[in-house]
Amino acid sequence: MYIPAHFHETDPSAIGAMIAAHPLAQVVAHTAQGLVANPLPLLAVDETTLVGHVALANDMHNVVRSGSDVLIIFQGNNAYISPNWYPSKSIDHAVVPTWNYETVHIHGRISFQHDNKSKIDAVGRLTKTHEQATNGAQAWKMADAPPDYLAKMLDGIVAIQIDITRTFAKPKLSQNKSADDINGVADALHQRGDKDIAAAIRQPDGSD
Repeated sequence: MYIPAHFHETDPSAIGAMIAAHPLAQVVAHTAQGLVANPLPLLAVDETTLVGHVALANDMHNVVRSGSDVLIIFQGNNAYISPNWYPSKSIDHAVVPTWNYETVHIHGRISFQHDNKSKIDAVGRLTKTHEQATNGAQAWKMADAPPDYLAKMLDGIVAIQIDITRTFAKPKLSQNKSADDINGVADALHQRGDKDIAAAIRQPDGSD
């Protein structure tokens, strides 16, 4: 991925926040049949490991061999940026359209686990994270499901683990523009209802 210096993010906490905010990733792998891609929610256990699961009926775990190199793409907020939003346009008109976006590319090695312990661990981690964020004290727990039904559901998945080898993060958020132009873009996006990326552009570090 092409990353100019002003768009290059290396702070692990910032990268982790981008992944946590947009956990549905595209998992891309090369197989004997060519490239395959699958959208899967993934969770960062730490800076070196991602976990998730795939349906047993999904042929991914058959055509992609354990230990294979994969590319994981987390796509964050994105928006078209009009030149009309730059105050500097009224001065010299030296502006053009662009696209702002946040993305994280992770390279790693994938492995598939069919044992119940790994599957329960993957589902448990994902469930705890997203249920607590969604429902708080009323979060659904795996123990809430009938044991026989849960066992049937677990039989229908395969756990996955990705050992991270390289990480590249690119928040392209008008950092190469003047403060006035940055605020102009953020204001325009906010007025259009694109509040998340507007906030990210105005405060790329996530501060208030």
